[in-house]
Amino acid sequence: MYHPLIQKVLKLFQLIKLSNLICNNNMKYYNTNNPSQKVNLKNAVMKSSNDATGLYMPESIPTLNATFLKNIHQLNLQEISFQVANAMFASDVPGDVLQRIINETLDFEIPLVNIHNNISVLELFHGPTMAFKDIGARFMAGLFGYFIEQDNHEINILAATSGDTGSAVAAAFLNKPGIKVTILYPSNRVSYLQEQQLTTMGNNITALEIDGSFDDCQALVKQAFADKNLNAIVNLASANSINFARLFPQSFYYFHAYAQLNKNNKPLVFSVPSGNYGNLTAGLIAKKMGLPIHQFIAATNANDIIPTYLQTKKFTPKPSIETISNAMDVGNPSNFGRITSLYNYSFSDIQENIKGFSFNDHETRLTMKDLYKNSNYILDPHGAIGYLALSKYLEKNEGQGIFLETAHPAKFQDVVQSVLEIEMVIPEQLRKYIKKQKHSIKMSNNFHDLRDYLTSV
Repeated sequence: MYHPLIQKVLKLFQLIKLSNLICNNNMKYYNTNNPSQKVNLKNAVMKSSNDATGLYMPESIPTLNATFLKNIHQLNLQEISFQVANAMFASDVPGDVLQRIINETLDFEIPLVNIHNNISVLELFHGPTMAFKDIGARFMAGLFGYFIEQDNHEINILAATSGDTGSAVAAAFLNKPGIKVTILYPSNRVSYLQEQQLTTMGNNITALEIDGSFDDCQALVKQAFADKNLNAIVNLASANSINFARLFPQSFYYFHAYAQLNKNNKPLVFSVPSGNYGNLTAGLIAKKMGLPIHQFIAATNANDIIPTYLQTKKFTPKPSIETISNAMDVGNPSNFGRITSLYNYSFSDIQENIKGFSFNDHETRLTMKDLYKNSNYILDPHGAIGYLALSKYLEKNEGQGIFLETAHPAKFQDVVQSVLEIEMVIPEQLRKYIKKQKHSIKMSNNFHDLRDYLTSV
């Protein structure tokens, strides 16, 4: 056995060696609506998109060397995440800066918990706001900070939320110098704790309570980015998953989940609760980078736009339907364009890699009850849909299944308590928001009102 100091040196040497084995080019990012338009990472992050619908994607997906994947079980979350991030961003962000951002982003656990037999859950809710959005938001905040230091000018971040994005973005950017944050959320369509989180931080965070659905909020944000006159006055940037800097870090935990698995030679299947499909897109990118994932499941509620597309080849956005899994109440998923672009618009390739399932509220409640009764595990409504979709898939297919639990059940206290007939214990991370005073600005879903607000503050 080596001395502990020598062990650390050897491990560092191994990481450097692995890093040198990873392919990386001078990466450019193209707009999915205009592939000839290519920018560097800084422009892709700071502007997010140059029109109402096009999103930035890397012109190539770097391949992680087989040596990295072979040794991944020996690496911790931060080490894995650095290697994955370095493969994508090394030409734009110095290694020491990237390592610092990773360490600040991922200072909590992301455990893989066995439920039964061939099904495990990846718990993504151990961060500051107890939702998976913490990972992408905190990483993105670090990148923004690095780029702002270079330019020394103020950024106005504009983000729509169906629940967890708002609180995660608010927490990640709170009191960050040179940054103002405006969050749009649908009135009466987020949970009480979600609303308390995103409306009580104050300082450089402003919450706009929109009279409408999440789709209305998202449409307003897209209109703002498409308005050239507005952008000439206000330096706007996005913190939704339309920003690649928030989406890509979500690929880290797919690799980390794989590293925690006991090898059993069964095909690896991920079931992803999906609304705007950024989480699923990040998983698809992880697979393109070399992670041996056999199948993805797009698991959603009554807003079944993608499952319907996978059956009919027709992508038909429609007004969102309100459900108990509110973060997935999205009728026009932005990241659909990224998914089709990732597979060169081949429907057969998309259909081969993604299976779609949708469930109603009644089925969601029954699943929450059954798993609590049989396994003593408390699901939030989104995780319940992920678990149910995975179970349905594995009834007819072999595989080692992992579903993502995207938020702590306490964030949906009312639903969980009424369904399971239990008293939820609220973690201190959430309880501290309960007694704070809500501050929001009520606004219509008319873009002119948003424009007037943004140009006046």
